[in-house]
Amino acid sequence: MRTITGMGMLLCLAIVLSFVEGMIPPIPALPPGVKLGLSNIVVIYCLFFLDGKSACGVAVLKSFFVFLTRGASAGLLSLCGGLLSVVVMFIAIRPKKLSYLILSILGAVSHNVGQLIAASLLFQSATVFYYLPILLVSGVLMGALTAALMKVLLPALKRISGTTPGRGE
Repeated sequence: MRTITGMGMLLCLAIVLSFVEGMIPPIPALPPGVKLGLSNIVVIYCLFFLDGKSACGVAVLKSFFVFLTRGASAGLLSLCGGLLSVVVMFIAIRPKKLSYLILSILGAVSHNVGQLIAASLLFQSATVFYYLPILLVSGVLMGALTAALMKVLLPALKRISGTTPGRGE
């Protein structure tokens, strides 16, 4: 029961972070569609301290929340980006002890690629990939920022799930 409660609280935190991020007005210096990815802090936390199944569950359920609040297209983009991000980070974390920074950057970049793949399917056009260089650069920058924020939030996340420190500290 403790696992279900902890996962529920982590999912709620991911949803709240996603909601808070949606309230932030567009930053003029950022290209359209570029976001901080605050809720991905919870997904990375799950990979480090729980397991891939938990991280995947948070990503999928978070996408369902996006579907309910922002519509089918946004939900599909969130799902594709989130799942590719989790898969890439899960593969990357297996053989080595990667830092939060590297893992977060890999997650952000792969999330952007997953969203572009979904957008190309939605629009039935590969022209969306012209946006890839911008999203790669922004993925590196936002991934680094997300990693920094995760380090700040780590004590609270540990209290929520009741886990002990693991990799990456």
